This record gives sequence, C-alpha cells and structure tokens, in this order.
Amino acid sequence: MSKTLKHILVIRLSAMGDVAMTVPVLRAFNKQYPGVKLTVLTRPFFAPFFRDLKNVEVFAIDLKDQHKGVLGLFKLSKAIRKLKVDAVADLHNVLRTKILKLFLIGKTVKQLDKGRNEKKALVSGDLFAPLKSTHQRYADVFEALGFKLDLSNPEFSDKKAIPKTILEAVDTQNRKQWIGIAPFAQYASKMYPLEQMKTVIAELQKDYIIFLFGGKADKAQLDTLLVDNKSVINVAGQYGLNQELDLISNLDVMISMDSGNAHLAAMLGVNVVTIWGVTHPYAGFGAFNQPNANNVVPDIEAYPKLPTSIYGNKYPEDYKTVAGTIQPLQIIDRVKAVLKA
Repeated sequence: MSKTLKHILVIRLSAMGDVAMTVPVLRAFNKQYPGVKLTVLTRPFFAPFFRDLKNVEVFAIDLKDQHKGVLGLFKLSKAIRKLKVDAVADLHNVLRTKILKLFLIGKTVKQLDKGRNEKKALVSGDLFAPLKSTHQRYADVFEALGFKLDLSNPEFSDKKAIPKTILEAVDTQNRKQWIGIAPFAQYASKMYPLEQMKTVIAELQKDYIIFLFGGKADKAQLDTLLVDNKSVINVAGQYGLNQELDLISNLDVMISMDSGNAHLAAMLGVNVVTIWGVTHPYAGFGAFNQPNANNVVPDIEAYPKLPTSIYGNKYPEDYKTVAGTIQPLQIIDRVKAVLKA
C-alpha cells in the first residue's frame, strides 16, 4: 500500500454498464483502504451508482458545455487540482482522458489496460478462453498505484425501500419472488427475440412477479409482453434512476442481455442470468460475482465464430439472430435453478 496517496481521482465517463462495473471495485477499495478518499469523475446521470459508497464523492463532468473540447478539459483540470488529489486512476483510457491527464502533469497516473490484443485474438478465432474480467482490470489500476485489491469476498448494500407505487401494484402480503427482465441492448445482435421472451414470461409469471425494465422509449414495446394480470409490471420510464435502483435491489434475479442492466443488478448484489448473442462472457464483460452457469450462450459448436465482436457491432449476417437459437426452456430452467438456490 502506498502511504503517501490519500486522495485518488477515479475516471470512468461512460458507458452505463462500464461505469456500473466500477462500483464493486470501489466498494472493495473502501473496505480494504478506508483511509483513502476517492473522487469519481463521471457523467452526472451516473452519480446514483455511487450513493452508498463510503468516502467516495462524485465530480460530475459537463461534456456538453463547461468541459467540452480541449479548452473545457483544461478548465476541468484546474478544478481537479483544487481538489488536491494525489493520484489518478484512469479506468476509461480514451483520447479525452489522455488529454486531461496531460493537463494534470505532476500527478501520479495509472490507466486501464484494455487487453486489446487478447480481445482481438478472441474475436478472430485465434483464442477461445476466458480473458481477465473488466472488474479485475479496474482493480489492476489500483494495484499499480500501490493498492492491491481482493474482489473475492464482496459485500453489498442493504435492499432499499420499495417505491410506493410498486407496493400498490403488487400483492406483497403473498409476496412471490421477484424477477426483473431487461430485454434490450445497444445492438439487436445481442438481444433475445421478443416473441421468444414472451414464452419465457408466460411460464415464469405463473409463479413469480415480473418487472420489465427499459428506457422511456421502450415502454410501448414492453407493453406487448404484458399478460392480463398483476404478475407482469412494465416499469420502463416510470421512475428516476434512484428509484429504479431501489426496485432492482429488491429483485431475486435479473434476466438481462449483455447490457447495462446486468451490471446494475450485479453491483447491487442481485443474481443475474445473462443471455448472450454474438458477444461472449469470455471477453471479460460478464456480470460481477455470478457463476458461469448464469451465462446462457448459443451453441458454440454450431456457431464456431462466436464471439464475432466484443461489443456486438460486427457479425456475419447469418449470426445476427444467433441469440434466438437459445431455447426459452434453457432460460426458464436457469432462472428457476437460481431462485431455488
């Protein structure tokens, strides 16, 4: 441990899932190095992710105005210097953060190793083996600063109070186990077909309460998955992020694509069953602290080019709907196994 570093600037600006993946790492840091303050530089929308972390403050970056462009980053660097940070942990390592670090010359700086060569080998077919997780890559940045982290015994915050409107919609006196389903992803190649998701929902709603998650623009599509009772509730666009996190913390399991919702649930200690399409958990973006059995993937022997890309934006045309080759029963069985455990 470095005894000279008492205040570290942690940079992770986007995307939602990548920012959420920092939370378990920073929580471990809190526990293992309680005397060191962390200031997280991120977008203001993501501030609620860090609300339960001790000795952690959020510095919201304004990329649309105040901190836009090189001049804006220079202004940002002057504000950061006033915070009197001793070091910088760059968990993003993109052009914008590289420029910012140039303006912070004199500070101890360590940055994320994205493992580009290994990931290139994975999608090219030269390698098919689990790569280092993104969580561990984040932890490695802190180790380079002198703070070795153990992520093997994580702790999570307590469940939050359930939003009042949810209590009104659900019969909590005979509370069934709660399942979240987030069926959308940035790329269609990472999505499970909604028609097949209907089959999953039709079976699970018999015994469990289901909440459908998505953005406000997804509400109409999610409405098509509803059944005529109170067992399936569409919460898309109904709550702010704080309330949505409160609800997610009360789930017994989240069914998600390879997307941000998997990481939101995992950072709260919720079980996550992830459905994969053209991407694959071997790339290191699996949900935190989940057994490999919770990753439901297409048949690799039938689709040997998987994964075709790291982010889901590149694939042969006949692989675009590969997630749909996963049978609904595979997902149902996995979810039920998690809930019984």
